[in-house]
Amino acid sequence: MSADPIRLADYTPPAYLIDAVHLTFRLHPTATRVISEIRFHPNPASSVRRFTLDGENLKPIAFAIDGAAITPDITPTGLSASVPDAPFTWRAEVEISPQTNTALEGLYMSKGMYCTQCEAEGFRKITYYPDRPDVMATFTVSIEGDLPVLLSNGNLMANAPGRAEWHDPHPKPAYLFALVAGDLVSHDDQFTTASGRKVTLKIWVRDGDQDKCAYAMDALKRSMRWDEENYGREYDLDLFQIVAVDDFNMGAMENKGLNIFNSKYVLASPETATDKDYELIEGIIAHEYFHNWTGNRITCRDWFQLSLKEGLTVFRDQQFSGDQRSHAVKRIAEVEQLRARQFREDSGPLAHPVRPAEYKEINNFYTATIYEKGAEVISMLHALVGADDYRKALDLYFARHDGQACTIEDWLQVFTDTTGRDLSQFKRWYEQSGTPRVEVAEDWADGTYTLTFRQSNPPTPGQTKKQPQVIPIATGLLNPNGDEVLPTTILELTRAEQSFRFSGLAARPIPSLLRNFSAPVILTRQADDSERAFLLAHDTDPFNKWEAGRDLAITNLCRMVLEQAAPARDFTAAMHRVAVDDRLDPAFRALALALPSEDSIAQAIHEAGHAPDPDAIHAARHTLAGAIADAMGRDLNRVYADMAVKGAYNPDAADAGKRSLRAAALALISRRDGPQAAKAQFAAADNMTEALSALSSLLSIGDGAPEIAAFHDRWAGNDLVIDKWFALQASLAAPETAVETVRKLSEHRDFDWKNPNRFRSLIAGFAMSNPAGFHHASGAGYAFLTDWLIRLDALNPQTTARMTSAFETWRRYDANRQGLIRAELNRLAGHQPLSRDTAEMVERILKG
Repeated sequence: MSADPIRLADYTPPAYLIDAVHLTFRLHPTATRVISEIRFHPNPASSVRRFTLDGENLKPIAFAIDGAAITPDITPTGLSASVPDAPFTWRAEVEISPQTNTALEGLYMSKGMYCTQCEAEGFRKITYYPDRPDVMATFTVSIEGDLPVLLSNGNLMANAPGRAEWHDPHPKPAYLFALVAGDLVSHDDQFTTASGRKVTLKIWVRDGDQDKCAYAMDALKRSMRWDEENYGREYDLDLFQIVAVDDFNMGAMENKGLNIFNSKYVLASPETATDKDYELIEGIIAHEYFHNWTGNRITCRDWFQLSLKEGLTVFRDQQFSGDQRSHAVKRIAEVEQLRARQFREDSGPLAHPVRPAEYKEINNFYTATIYEKGAEVISMLHALVGADDYRKALDLYFARHDGQACTIEDWLQVFTDTTGRDLSQFKRWYEQSGTPRVEVAEDWADGTYTLTFRQSNPPTPGQTKKQPQVIPIATGLLNPNGDEVLPTTILELTRAEQSFRFSGLAARPIPSLLRNFSAPVILTRQADDSERAFLLAHDTDPFNKWEAGRDLAITNLCRMVLEQAAPARDFTAAMHRVAVDDRLDPAFRALALALPSEDSIAQAIHEAGHAPDPDAIHAARHTLAGAIADAMGRDLNRVYADMAVKGAYNPDAADAGKRSLRAAALALISRRDGPQAAKAQFAAADNMTEALSALSSLLSIGDGAPEIAAFHDRWAGNDLVIDKWFALQASLAAPETAVETVRKLSEHRDFDWKNPNRFRSLIAGFAMSNPAGFHHASGAGYAFLTDWLIRLDALNPQTTARMTSAFETWRRYDANRQGLIRAELNRLAGHQPLSRDTAEMVERILKG
């Protein structure tokens, strides 16, 4: 099935706009009645006078215009009708079945709870409506049902047993509509805004989970204060609510005043959540709250502008998280994720611009490019104009466009109007796909050092010729003695080739380029291991200090795989020095000790012109870890002991950093000395972070069977913890037995494959986090994944389609593996019926 694409160039304004919406829900698991009363008026900006509404999987009951019954023309995707050429009131009554809605889009049920997910196009599965983001209206919602808690957007206007009425005074598109009904309890608090207004805060959870909400509530209050202080944005309703839902395709959803969250990003206690879980809760709570202004009050005109809200809001949550924790450590983590997800996407068949020119299924464009690369584009803009002008531009953006559905052009215009800067070339970051390559050459003569940069961007699907982009390259220069002779300076690369000169230098400097990863590019420069070691020791930029160590590791691992070289002693000695350097943040030291992922090594080998061997990469990585452990000797044990945290558990950055370094040390100790230390830590662990790091160390050396069993026995019934149990085993299973391991786990009584969290924990844990197991030369991993994708697609197309990206790098492997993957992709493509979501993804992966 190949649908016609929707194109940005074909955008037309809506024919009709909406003054107000009134919805009535009479809840029933299989026969919910939805009555909509909508006040329409013709849009003077549109020359079209054809009235059409979107609608899918709806049972029509009755329709009327201005009180007179009508019979519209109904198709599987919507309806059309003759309407007055003047304002009119539309009334429709439909019936839907939340209980059988396994796609988890629209109104569905999760363990007896009604909940919604309407972004991007789920509202059309609730009632007939112009389901597009540029149609904004105020909503009044009446809910009738036998559950004790009945929630929707905005402020509560009336509440009685079996009925509640809500009103949201702020116009919004339908994708921000939300409804929740269930037997829930709330964790309550209050926030006082900068202007002195009191806002009630509620986090709704199932009974028994109230004690796991405190950190999420604290993160919410810190987010609200931060947005006031850094962006001047106050919250605008009397009530802000979060609901934790067990069955959810997304991480969370920013519905106006009623955020719906995957429960894993709300619920936390020291016993059940890791430091990483706490960090994610903090960041995602902030992200969804920040959407109140960058996404809700100002939304996107059409889905091609999706990064307008998502890229900007990711940048804002990154700023927040850096302020709450460590900007240096957070930046390293952000770039690791960008390279692992977005660079991979940009170099393969799924590459697309930050603002795509066309799509077939918009659900397939909630991607790393839209989110993470979109945030990098905002970060570059921030660097180019400076913090003060960035804030002035944002103030203008909020003042000019509040209550509007906007475009990338609107966004860039406020910067032009504020700074006078021509951003027409910068706009190419939104229009061109692919990761730019920047090659560096240098010259030294008579006290003048010259850097010459050459930029290029390889062809990507649909784009063969690229134009030069604006690339800010944050640069510093170091003397041979380690002193910094040029502090961080932004060099603006705007041409295909461009040189920059630095005069009056006493000695040839060592350059520190792309500091803080100032642009999402691949920068190459001839440098030997001694220079990388120098930068690791002396660079004043934390990111580039870490990057020097990572480059050393990549170079060493590639040599081990391609040349059968032994681990380099200079490298293991450098890692030893970093690990024991108490002047460095423990979290930074942990990141430095973490070897590049197997997927990163595979990509580096592919870019060097070789087909990566997943088994050889896996073996080399383990060998190098063992060599680091041997080189550190007893210092490794000292680091492990010194990083033990005394006192009660605290998820703050300081304690979390110590635990991360302790975990890194334990993994190396286990590889060198065997399982004793990890077994002891597991037995004594009083928090989930310590327990999981011990289990991970054991599984990585082929041990831990008794501990895995004990872990399951203790946490059986706790869904979020059992998700970790599945994921750990799937990602760390030995390559030669990985497929059999995950196959047995898929038959476990706790594997509820219809739950997205559980499916991702096992199936994605294997296919996306165990490269050597997934890419086993037999092809059994490919067949296993395809079997499950075919099974899931009939129920949950959105999750299925996203999981197909496990195959996106297939062309970098050897001919045998390529043939095996192609056969599985063809098997998936040929399965009937296949959802539109999955069909588009498979088509793109095969064509790329």
